[in-house]
Amino acid sequence: MKRNLLKTALSLFILLIGQTTTFAQSPKFRVLALYSTNVESDHVDFAMQAMKFYSRFAAEKGFAFDTTSRWEDLNNEKLKNYQVVVWLNEFPHNQAQRSAFEKFMANGGAWLGFHVSGYNDKYTKWPWFVSFLGATFYNNNWPPLPAKMIVDDNTHPATKRLPKTYTAPICEWYGWKPNPRDNKDIRVLMTLSPENYPLGKKDIITGGDIPVVWTNTKYKMIYMNMGHGDKNFDSDVQNMMFEDAIIWLGDKK
Repeated sequence: MKRNLLKTALSLFILLIGQTTTFAQSPKFRVLALYSTNVESDHVDFAMQAMKFYSRFAAEKGFAFDTTSRWEDLNNEKLKNYQVVVWLNEFPHNQAQRSAFEKFMANGGAWLGFHVSGYNDKYTKWPWFVSFLGATFYNNNWPPLPAKMIVDDNTHPATKRLPKTYTAPICEWYGWKPNPRDNKDIRVLMTLSPENYPLGKKDIITGGDIPVVWTNTKYKMIYMNMGHGDKNFDSDVQNMMFEDAIIWLGDKK
């Protein structure tokens, strides 16, 4: 009798340990990062580095970071398995993918978009996204250059560890018209410093108020202008924002 009780207790202990291990290994949240390889080479370089960066960070912090170059994965069935979607270097290709993303965000999903993923102009014909982003592309500098940043808001979880100013690595910087700051739903987190102007050599940004990182407060989202070339992860300071942003987006609270 005692032997049977001992065996039962041992079996329950092993089962409990197994369940605890399974729970401990369950990801805190799941991220799906989409990218393309048939786009501008500098944008591909960024995506490759971003996937390495976030894969390492995910292993460290205990969340799942899945990647795909199949934009058709942007569908209702696939997205129900994820809490965060990242666009690394492109955007949806058709109305079905757009609609699935709109539904994902309307149902409480989170989004992180880099650089060209936020590009839109008069040919985009996706008014929902223009409203979601809160801005329309206007101009850019060329060639890509480092630039001094002003951190407008250190109270947001994505920028809480950043200094008031820092120099971001080489990137192509976008100007916006209308300015996202003029949108009542937009909370600007970071801006190009006026000390950068004139910025560029071939294509020159001569001045103006140019937000670089912001969130639309109607959604759980962040857009970052960073994302051109293979230098974006060379700054330990900037990397803190990349880390903190994904943690905030994945936080279920």
